Amino acid sequence: MKILITGGAGFIGSAVVKTAIAQGHQVVNVDSLTYAACLASLDDVKDNPAYAFAQVDICDRAALNTVFADHQPDAVMHLAAESHVDRSIDGPETFVQTNVMGTFHMLEAARALWEAKGRSADFRFHHISTDEVFGSLGETGKFDEETRYDPRSPYSASKAGSDHLVRAWHETYDLPVVLTNCSNNYGPRQFPEKLIPVTILNAMAGKPLPIYGAGLNVRDWLHVDDHAEALLLVLTKAAPGATYAIGGEAEARNIDIVKTICDILDRKRPGNAPYADQITHVTDRPGHDQRYAIDPSRIKADLGWTPAHSLQQGLEETVDWYLNNTAWWEPLQAREGVGQRLGQGKS
Repeated sequence: MKILITGGAGFIGSAVVKTAIAQGHQVVNVDSLTYAACLASLDDVKDNPAYAFAQVDICDRAALNTVFADHQPDAVMHLAAESHVDRSIDGPETFVQTNVMGTFHMLEAARALWEAKGRSADFRFHHISTDEVFGSLGETGKFDEETRYDPRSPYSASKAGSDHLVRAWHETYDLPVVLTNCSNNYGPRQFPEKLIPVTILNAMAGKPLPIYGAGLNVRDWLHVDDHAEALLLVLTKAAPGATYAIGGEAEARNIDIVKTICDILDRKRPGNAPYADQITHVTDRPGHDQRYAIDPSRIKADLGWTPAHSLQQGLEETVDWYLNNTAWWEPLQAREGVGQRLGQGKS
């Protein structure tokens, strides 16, 4: 199968590209190379004959049409998105443009190819989304495929909009779509503005480890490689119109994630004092959802997927990777916004 993957130079996208090639698929990586992209994440496949790269903005319809015409993909995996909540608070327009209008252009480019090829029932448009579209949970309960949408940030609202567009193109035009909503991803090669890489790299640099509020916000953590396996399973096995919630079944409070990473670093790279001494509580961001958790029962029952990584195992491996791959993350530290406090909103 030839798969066109958008955002393939990003954190999750690069994992999907490499997993797809390892499974024997051909991949066309479409990425505009924004601040969070890193082509070095694809060094081990860049010369593979099954891999092709096109630097294209998904809002550029003419360029998209050319890529679709040139490569004639059998399926699309749409991951390209602006995804950092803090940045969405400071600059929401970019999120609406990329996540909503970009998805619209992708749907139309894919629909044009699908119709030109005789509306094949085997074609798939897989839209990859987030659990943040569902809003915030209380102390109990979990999100599933029937959960009502209740986005709370410009980021989650823009992703909710893109989800609705994808479903509308299925209902209106019969485009064979599948849709997934995932929990928080982590693992190697995550851009250093998210909680886990920030904690690892700040700890090693002797910098404060910032925790929003009391750090009691709960997330369901999903290893990026487990997510990539699940996404390709949905692409190849799910029926048109299907939706799946993908979670790691690994809930943890932010403060506990940071303390666990500190404990791992104390063992692997001990300093003059416990790394937890660097923890600093900062003012919470506006609209910070209290808890996310996903019930992945449907994907387990329908497709036989289950996460392979425990949270402790995944964190150990992730810390090891960052300790051993300075050449990957060090250049990223100079990119716009990295290391700065973003998303405080207007006073």
